[in-house]
Amino acid sequence: MNSSLAGRKDDLFRIAGEFRPVHTLSEIREFGNGNINRTYLVSVQASPGERFVLQRINTHVFPKPELVMKNIRAFTNHAARKLRASPPPDNRRWVVPHIVQTSRGEDGFRDTDGSFWRAIRFVEHAVAHDTLQTATHAHEAGRALGIFHSLVSDLPCDELSDTLEGFHVTPRYLAQFDEAVAAKQPTDSAECSHALRCIEKHRGFAGILEQAKSCGRLQLRPIHGDPKVNNIMLDEATGRAVSMIDLDTVKPGLVHYDIGDCLRSGCNPLGEETAEWELVRFDTDMAREILRGYLGEARSFLTREDFAFIPDAIRLIAFELGLRFFTDHLNGDIYFKAVFSGQNLRRALVQFRLCESIENHAGEIRMITEDLAQQPPVA
Repeated sequence: MNSSLAGRKDDLFRIAGEFRPVHTLSEIREFGNGNINRTYLVSVQASPGERFVLQRINTHVFPKPELVMKNIRAFTNHAARKLRASPPPDNRRWVVPHIVQTSRGEDGFRDTDGSFWRAIRFVEHAVAHDTLQTATHAHEAGRALGIFHSLVSDLPCDELSDTLEGFHVTPRYLAQFDEAVAAKQPTDSAECSHALRCIEKHRGFAGILEQAKSCGRLQLRPIHGDPKVNNIMLDEATGRAVSMIDLDTVKPGLVHYDIGDCLRSGCNPLGEETAEWELVRFDTDMAREILRGYLGEARSFLTREDFAFIPDAIRLIAFELGLRFFTDHLNGDIYFKAVFSGQNLRRALVQFRLCESIENHAGEIRMITEDLAQQPPVA
């Protein structure tokens, strides 16, 4: 092991030692493939089977990480109380990922260089996938989001801070894109030209959810904020959803942001990182299963207006993420981690192609939603 790698390991053990005595720690390894935070899995030797996820929160993205932790604690406490009072009716195992406090009883700490670190208990005997594997997996992904929304549906929004002002507000991302283009003209390539055409085509559609919120047709509720397929944990033995992880973006918002993001990520069989972006398509069969699972848990608190905007949300969130990836590409990859030049451009093209496919299936998606809205809950 070279000296720089050894020094890095020493630093990680020192940092993890803020949460558990350092002499009790047996292993630390890089974990996950998130685009924002640095993440490690820590094993505790003195307590076999105990593991926790150690993360350095990206303070460029989350400038007030203490508020992120405040929201996570508000959610976990509220959800734990509801689960104790009313466990899932089908004997489902459901895990709320709790905060591991520091030795001083705090929810995180700042290192000497100003970095903010926190720890969350690992969800054992569970696995996550980057893409949906089967129709049953899709149904369970929908149920997971429905369970999450049910758990927080009565959590007052005023108990949560807005840790990411403007998050999922597509018109704001569009303004940031315009600023990036004005500051740095995109290179004259076929890929950039395609991205620019997609953005101009959808510019007028960008405000559809925000306009509905402004006129009272949609209401703010607590949301997860990032319900991608790989943030949904499945039981290793049964394949049933058991948890939703990555709670950094828990905040007030529209449930449509979550519904749209879950279907955007789940109904793209090639995944977000595919190099074959021109082959990306929206899988309506998977969409039906996700929505069946979701509505089986969340139907009771959704309004008629909520149902009406679900198809628009799916298309909008795909467009929005493409817009964000492309803007970050223009700005030099300062938000989303990129391991090679052009990765965020390619990610943007994937989302824009997905948006086009969603448009091509718009009538079918609306029929699926209307059909399921009229059906009784399916177990």
